[in-house]
Amino acid sequence: MATETPLNFWGDMPEEDYYTSQGVRNTKSFFQTPNGQIFTQSFLPLDQTVKGTVYMTHGYGSDTGWLFQKICIHYATWGYAVFAADLLGHGRSDGLRCYLGDMEKVAATSLSFFLHVRRNELYLHLPAFLFGESMGGAATMLMYFQSPPDTWTGLIFSAPLFVIPENMKPSKVHLFLYGLLFGIADTWAAMPDNKMVGKAIKDPAKLRIIASNPRRYTGPPRVGTMREIARVCQYIQDNFSRVTTPFLTVHGTADGVTCPSSSKLLYEKASSVDKTLKIYDEMYHSLIQGEPDENAEIVLRDMREWIDERVERYGPKLRSNEQ
Repeated sequence: MATETPLNFWGDMPEEDYYTSQGVRNTKSFFQTPNGQIFTQSFLPLDQTVKGTVYMTHGYGSDTGWLFQKICIHYATWGYAVFAADLLGHGRSDGLRCYLGDMEKVAATSLSFFLHVRRNELYLHLPAFLFGESMGGAATMLMYFQSPPDTWTGLIFSAPLFVIPENMKPSKVHLFLYGLLFGIADTWAAMPDNKMVGKAIKDPAKLRIIASNPRRYTGPPRVGTMREIARVCQYIQDNFSRVTTPFLTVHGTADGVTCPSSSKLLYEKASSVDKTLKIYDEMYHSLIQGEPDENAEIVLRDMREWIDERVERYGPKLRSNEQ
């Protein structure tokens, strides 16, 4: 007899009780944009003064719930107000499942929510950070390029997708042939599936949990999605020098989904004066949700030290300038 997928990755505990046990308060809502309705969440520290805000974007086929929210919860327990949105075509947001035919529009849609919160009087004078994981790193970089100057105090990337590994690159032949159909094939789930989740998660128990996410997209990649990811990666590589904001980027050497060269090239080519690169030997793609706990703790410790230091370094100056 097949076992039912649990409502939440933590099991049968009521949601509010779970979040309270973690020291955070969670809220869920929908945000209407010109491009459709997106599902959003906030994670606020229960018993701490908020010292900054973090705006998080998940990876391909994922959503802000299930295991991704473990990242959100960690940041909230460090004293940050965390806001996350399911990308268009993902999770509980509108859109064709896992179709990213216009990533500029996808990024702008999430950014509209993030800026709405960023400009709220509660958070306007606090340091603010964009966070992107995997393909969400590419979406986050597009959001950064689309934002007014000086909107963000810093950027945080976890195994970002800026360079596609050779074995993951979409076939130029496939893209050319489908392109001959004048856009008809753009939404087709017809590209070869490289089973990325198995290359992303090292811990077998966590792989089983992630694979049981009822909102995870498991179909073949769509033609337009792969075409657009290839275009956006090249666009970002060509525009690394436009990055002037402080950033942290982290990557594992055994990442089978995104190239560690994504983080290395960003570090080498960005114009930012304050930039940090962390490379973790033998770690896989999913550095926080998918590694054994002792490895995930190393990454989280580095992230916490980095963001806390930037709040100390830039927060008071930012607040005094905006007041």
